[in-house]
Amino acid sequence: MLTMIAAAAENNALGKDNDLVWHLPDDFKRFKRLTSGHHIIMGRKTFESFPKLLPERTHVIITRQKDYNPEGTVVVNSMEEAIRVSKLDEQAFIIGGGEIYKMGMEHAEKIELTRVHGKFDADTYFPEINEEEWELVKEQFHEKDGKHDHSFTYLTYERK
Repeated sequence: MLTMIAAAAENNALGKDNDLVWHLPDDFKRFKRLTSGHHIIMGRKTFESFPKLLPERTHVIITRQKDYNPEGTVVVNSMEEAIRVSKLDEQAFIIGGGEIYKMGMEHAEKIELTRVHGKFDADTYFPEINEEEWELVKEQFHEKDGKHDHSFTYLTYERK
C-alpha cells in the first residue's frame, strides 16, 4: 500500500523556507511510529531539511539532479520509479514536499493527514483532497496543550 503522510494547516500550508511552521511532538511520534521499518518517498529538498537520515527507514529521494547520491539513500528521477523501488515494502509512505504530494495523489491508496487547526503563511502546500475520490474513515482530535501550540486532528482517508 502507498500512503501519503503529512501535517497540513486548514489552508493546506505545509511549511515555509523548507521547514515546518509549527512544532507538534505527538505528531512527530506518530510519524515515527507509522513510518519506521518502511520506505519513505520524498523530494530532494525535503531530504535536505533533515539533520540526518531518519533511523529504521529506507530513504527514496526523487530529484532531477544528476550525480545526486547521498550515502544511505536510493535516488530516483520520477514518482513511478520511486514506487517501483518501494514495491517490496507492503506499506511505503510519501512524506513530501508539496510537489511530491501532488505527484503522489494519483498513486496513493491512503492519506494519513494531521490537520493543524489554524491558517499559516507558507510557501509549500498540500494538495486539495477530492472528497469524491477519498473517504474519511477515522479522525482523532488533539487539544492544544503545554507541548502543542495548536490543536490538531489526525485524519485517515482511504481511496473510494
